[in-house]
Amino acid sequence: MAQNNRSLNYERRLKYYYLRFLRLRGEPHELALGIAIGVFSGMMPILPAQIVFAVALALLFKASKITAALGTWVSNPLNWYFIYVYDFKLGAYLLGVEGGPEIIRAVTDSINRGDPMSVVWGKLFASGITLVSTLLLGGIIIGFIAAIPSYFLFLKIFQKIRAWRLKRKADKVSFRRWSKKSQDDDSSSS
Repeated sequence: MAQNNRSLNYERRLKYYYLRFLRLRGEPHELALGIAIGVFSGMMPILPAQIVFAVALALLFKASKITAALGTWVSNPLNWYFIYVYDFKLGAYLLGVEGGPEIIRAVTDSINRGDPMSVVWGKLFASGITLVSTLLLGGIIIGFIAAIPSYFLFLKIFQKIRAWRLKRKADKVSFRRWSKKSQDDDSSSS
């Protein structure tokens, strides 16, 4: 019984968020640019500030702040480690830096344990500016690589949603006209 209620609760929550997504307001370009900015920010190793960074960039580029915040969830507790490892590997390759995955693992473990962010940042900065620079360079490049297709994918999605909304609105107006005409015809024949 409790499992059934929990399942129903998840279904309701998913439907709620789905409807909220469909009701996002703005031009398709603004919404898609917001997602792309969020994805870019989500690839950056600035964990506690990803949403703040995404919203600031959205303000700068006149994109949707809501979709920018949503886009940052491309990085989440299930994949932080992998994103940061690849950020590091790419940055290390480009800068010629050795070592580092063990430090990333220690930082990720600290995040997963729920250590205060001061502890996490302390571990990261204790490893030196080279590691931070390496992570940032890799994050910027991977962020751009992920953001560009995200923009075009979500531009298509938001254009389809907008077309669907306009068609639905036109159908409602058409139905109201037909309904009113039917009522007028019925009243005139009486």
